[in-house]
Amino acid sequence: MAYLKPSWFTKKLSSMMSASNIAERLTVTRRVSGGPQEVAVTTVVVEGVRYVLSTRGESQWVKNVRADPNVTLTINGESTAYTATEVPVGERAPIIAAFEPHFGKLIVGRYFVKLPDAADHPAFALVPRSA
Repeated sequence: MAYLKPSWFTKKLSSMMSASNIAERLTVTRRVSGGPQEVAVTTVVVEGVRYVLSTRGESQWVKNVRADPNVTLTINGESTAYTATEVPVGERAPIIAAFEPHFGKLIVGRYFVKLPDAADHPAFALVPRSA
């Protein structure tokens, strides 16, 4: 599976967004250290289900979610625990299409030109965990 490494500027911008309430933040458990990894994400709701998608491909957070699907999503300072379930490649098209209005053609288009196969964009359904 492919991965598009972010530039230094993109890493810094993402880090600043993660530190604020501007972006949604996904917290996952690192598979080696067991510590938390926090990444800025954008989620979409398709037919009542919330999804998160990796536009850059098989990133470290994707590998971490596969190892431990218990994640926390923080939106505007409010955190919710979820179980992430990977969406099969053949079912990703409507999810990928739903992301375009949120990211815009410039961002999604740029990544999808470089990684055109839906298999290169892991998507996860987020199901709230019971308290």
